[in-house]
Amino acid sequence: MKAITASVISTKMNKTAVVVVTSAWSHPLYQKIIRRSKKFLVHDELGAKVGDTVTLKEVRPISKNKHLIITEILKK
Repeated sequence: MKAITASVISTKMNKTAVVVVTSAWSHPLYQKIIRRSKKFLVHDELGAKVGDTVTLKEVRPISKNKHLIITEILKK
């Protein structure tokens, strides 16, 4: 499984953070840059703060909506 880089946008829950993963690519015909973003609930044992850039790893389901964990805090 590949490592995912994301930004933390909320840490109001206990041991859970909301992160946003953004991706960008060029449209094949019109050559316009298209940006998409997706929010995920992730398990946070490291204590990430809002605005941090983190690395995520996919694991077995922890709860109904959580199937990713924060493995490393890259930038505070």
